[in-house]
Amino acid sequence: MATSVLSECGLRHLPGIRFYATPKSRSSFSLNNIFKSRTLPAAASSFKVSTWSKRINFVGPLSVSAPFEVQTINEIEEDDGKFDPAAPPPFKLADIRAAIPEHCWVKDPWRSMSYVLRDVVVVGGLAAVAAYFNNWIVWPLYWIAQGTMFWALFVLGHDCGHGSFSNNTRLNSVAGHLLHSSILVPYHGWRISHRTHHQNHGHVENDESWHPLSEKIYKSLDNATRLLRFTLPFPMLAYPIYLWGRSPGKKGSHFHPDSDLFDSNERKDIITSTACWAAMVGLLVYLSFTMGPIQLLKLYGIPYWIFVMWLDLVTYLHHHGHDEKLPWYRGKEWSYMRGGLTTLDRDYGWINNIHHDIGTHVIHHLFPQIPHYHLIEATEAVKPVLGKYYREPQKSGPIPFYLLGVLIRSLRKDHYVSDSGDVVYYQTDPQLYGANKSD
Repeated sequence: MATSVLSECGLRHLPGIRFYATPKSRSSFSLNNIFKSRTLPAAASSFKVSTWSKRINFVGPLSVSAPFEVQTINEIEEDDGKFDPAAPPPFKLADIRAAIPEHCWVKDPWRSMSYVLRDVVVVGGLAAVAAYFNNWIVWPLYWIAQGTMFWALFVLGHDCGHGSFSNNTRLNSVAGHLLHSSILVPYHGWRISHRTHHQNHGHVENDESWHPLSEKIYKSLDNATRLLRFTLPFPMLAYPIYLWGRSPGKKGSHFHPDSDLFDSNERKDIITSTACWAAMVGLLVYLSFTMGPIQLLKLYGIPYWIFVMWLDLVTYLHHHGHDEKLPWYRGKEWSYMRGGLTTLDRDYGWINNIHHDIGTHVIHHLFPQIPHYHLIEATEAVKPVLGKYYREPQKSGPIPFYLLGVLIRSLRKDHYVSDSGDVVYYQTDPQLYGANKSD
């Protein structure tokens, strides 16, 4: 996965010159092959360049023989027309990697555990305060705050799944199970499917979460299913359904060890995480008898659904809703880097710190092993390399209410993509909400 990319990316630039290997897109993803030597075409269509092959000695043990395109910085920055986000970038993943300060890769388990302690203390404190006052002025405030904190716990468990929590796999697994099981997420089941998402981000068929429906699959759905999928609040309640049955056009379950999601050597992991999830369900059943189902609903049930809404909202908006439509790929046009560059950063105001800067999403998608507390610095470092391929997020007020408008507009326009073509964009079904309603 990402580790093999990182270990092969320690490139440095010669003064005044940038080197770019022409990317060779492929339909199937293999991180081990990203940096293999490639032969350039006789002429490049986008730039006036000379091509040559020379042995380059890199800093460190890596030494490869590969052809390169040589461009001055001024040539690269020339803009001969409107920016095309689907055009192959004039840089490599290695260039992005080289721009990130080395300390941004360092994982501090004590720092990670301090965030866990902080969040657990806040969750416990909120529950104690709400139970103590137990009135209908406090409960709605509690539900919003606690649901947001459940979402923060999920993000920390998500870091465990990526290995960005620490270098200790056992610590990652134990912390991940405790964090995710407490909010009814099967840790290994979700970890593996999320890995699939990162390995195939931006690919129409192979991406795993909130990927586009093809026109054929979209039209095969009954009208009620289509309408529910694109009408609030139903899309924001989809996560538990996705865990059990995935998205339309895909099959399998995050709880079943024989699901298509998993390899045969991952069966024990899935059984373990499903057992932990079942233990949490059992605990909730026990608590419903001891404190009463209504009190449990108020203390845990409603915050859980607020958490689900946060998860669906954030996941959706990091891949949808830009002012200009962004491409999705299939076939030879897809590559790991091009897919990752179609993700979006989002600003959540005060929530940024609470949910561990998960809105800093582009650099996380490209290099998911960077700890969350280094994402902002890493993003600032790579912006000069990414240029227009990085889309600066709209600044939020203290509470990110503006994202609701972004979500609504996207749900009304981004319905399906064409069944054919290696570079496709979302299309709109004008009949979805009735012929008399406009976008």
